Order: sequence, then C-alpha cells, then structure tokens
Amino acid sequence: MTERVLVSGAGIAGCCAAWWLQRYGYDVTVVEQAPHPRDGGYVIDFWGLGYDVAEKMGVVEQLRRRDLDVVDFQIVDDRGRKVSGIDQSAFRGLAGGRIMSLQRSALALALYDAVKDRVTMRFGDSVNQLRNAPQGVEAQFQSGTTEAFDLVIGADGLHSTVRRLVFGQESRFENFLGYQVAAFSAVGYPHRNPHVYVTYGEPGRQIWRITLGNDLAVFLLVFADSDAAARPAHDVAAQKDFLRKHYAGGGWETGEMLAALAVTTDLYVDRVSQIHMPHWTSGRVALVGDACACPSLLAGEGSAMAMAEAYTVAGELHAAGGDYGRGFQAYEDRIRPYVERKQKGARSFASSFVPRTALGLWVRNVTINAMGQLGLTRLLFGAQFADPITLKTYQ
Repeated sequence: MTERVLVSGAGIAGCCAAWWLQRYGYDVTVVEQAPHPRDGGYVIDFWGLGYDVAEKMGVVEQLRRRDLDVVDFQIVDDRGRKVSGIDQSAFRGLAGGRIMSLQRSALALALYDAVKDRVTMRFGDSVNQLRNAPQGVEAQFQSGTTEAFDLVIGADGLHSTVRRLVFGQESRFENFLGYQVAAFSAVGYPHRNPHVYVTYGEPGRQIWRITLGNDLAVFLLVFADSDAAARPAHDVAAQKDFLRKHYAGGGWETGEMLAALAVTTDLYVDRVSQIHMPHWTSGRVALVGDACACPSLLAGEGSAMAMAEAYTVAGELHAAGGDYGRGFQAYEDRIRPYVERKQKGARSFASSFVPRTALGLWVRNVTINAMGQLGLTRLLFGAQFADPITLKTYQ
C-alpha cells in the first residue's frame, strides 16, 4: 500500500520535498494557506547545495531564464555615487559559475511547476490540528475536513503551524537577531540601474534596490530594532506606517522609496530570526526549511539550505525502506552540522550586513573596497560559499 504524506507549505521547501517524495513512490498532498502560489519577494543569490538539487530536478534551465544577470553590487552615498562595491564576477568565480540572482518567487514557482501535476495541491487551507492515530497521523484542516496520513512534513516557514502543534510555541525556538526586514516591489520607479544591485546605508538601517524587467524595481529594507514584537502582524497600513517611522528623514532615494511603499500591494514585513531546535522530528512528523532550521536572510543561502533539507529527508526515508524513525534520524544527523555552521556564520555577519554606527558603515565599505582591489574577495566571502557536505546519492 502506498504511504500517504502530508506536506504543509507550498513554498520552496514544501514543493521540493513533495517532488522527491512522489519520485520515491509516496502519495503526496500539499496544503497551503495562501489562495495561490506566491509571487514577488526579494532577490536572492542561489548557489551551492540548492543548485545541485535543482540540477537533479531538471529545473536549472527554467531558472536560468529568470536569472537577473547581476554584474555589479554597488554601495552608494546619499548622492548616489558609488563608494564601494563588488564585481559579481568574483562571486561567480567562488561558486564555479553555478550561481544565479533570482526573485525568491521565481525559484518557488519553478519548483511548483515541476511538482503541481504529480501531487495533490490544496490551496486556501491549512492544518488546524494533528493527532496521533493507530497507524499514522490524523490531520484536521481549517476547512473542516479530517484525513489520515502516514507521515507529515512541516515546510511552513519561520512561523510554522506544524511546529507549534507538535513541538510547542514559537518562543521556545526563535532566536531574534535584533533586526526587522521588509520587501516590496514598485512599478514605474524613476531610478533604474539594470543588472546592478544598489544599496544605501545609514546607521542601523539599509536599503537595497534592484531593477527587474517590465519597469519593476524590488526593494529590500533591513533595520535594527531591539523589540521583536514591534512589527504589526497583519495590518498592512500599520506595517507601512511602521516602516515610514524607521526610514523617515533618510538620504539618497529614501523619500521616493517611501512614496513607492505607500502604493505597493505586495508588502512583506517580518523580524529577522533564527530557529534553533533540539530535534527536528517527532514520531511521524518532520520539519524542513525555515520551520526547523531558519538561518535568517543574513545567511544568504536559506533557500538552497531548504532544498538540501527537503532532498535529504525524502532520500533518507526512501533509503530506510519505510522505517521512518531511522530515516528521520539519518536526515537530521546528516544535515544538522551544515545548518548550524550556516546559522553561526549569519550571526557573526549581522554587524556587517547592517552596521549600527557610522564608523561601522565606513569600516565595512573600506574593507570591501580593499579586498576587491587586492583580489582578496575569496578571503572575505569564501567561507559563505563553502558547503561542508555534499549531497548523498539515493538509489
């Protein structure tokens, strides 16, 4: 009898896990609370183990068509003059050419397209309760239906419902890093720098901007904030007001950026946190991606890590021949050291990502310039591109 698996979350981790599970013969249902696949989102650099998984899934060429072909990373002053930066060819060299700059949604949609016709997709619904049953897990959904599954995979992000239902409240596992993040897009933004990632910083707050096609610009805002609960949770108008207060009076294009923020319809706001858990699995339930091992966006490889976790949990279940306890343990034993190393690197990198003082900004910019001019980019960023493990091949 084919085992049934419920995957909660149709994002990067969830769609990747579903693809590999169905390949190994599982009957997979994916449930997603959003009414449809999400679009928009900030821009990520995609490389490493995630790139390897994408190759195995045959989606690299589709992703290449969405590559933003970034050639330069520029740090500018309040007049828009470049004061520091990195030639992206240095990053391509570190990654052996296996790197792309993508909107996060482009990666998620490529994985969704790859799996949507192979599994049962259920949008506009979510897991409400999970109960142990004699031969599996009974899942009750927000829609009111109840179904039995052999296994459950929680791939529902930083604020995971599956984690809360099975492992406990989020506060037990979240490590707030002292920053808030926001991302949004703007149509018709007046300043355009094709193929260039532009960033402007002031003490404790940073703006990143990149130009996409179709007259679209995407912004990423990260700023220091010691209050984890300061972000308005669901009120978009209050979130916009929250961001205006933190960026009011800023230089460079801040005024125009805030004007674009006022009319955007795809705003994302959240706190910058990591998830630390003593165990990622419990009985017939396992977590993947940000639900169990969120490194925060400061790590720069969260999406790739999620894909590596999804690939590995499915592969180890298959290798264990139906012994889910052994498969889940092998998954965690193999991936946890890799995740912990990335999380540690992200924590140490935070002060450089968004310096809190004018001196910190100056030191960061001078260091990046000096390393680039001396050809020492590998020394500065090499550790971020070094994956301590390789993907295991599953028969």
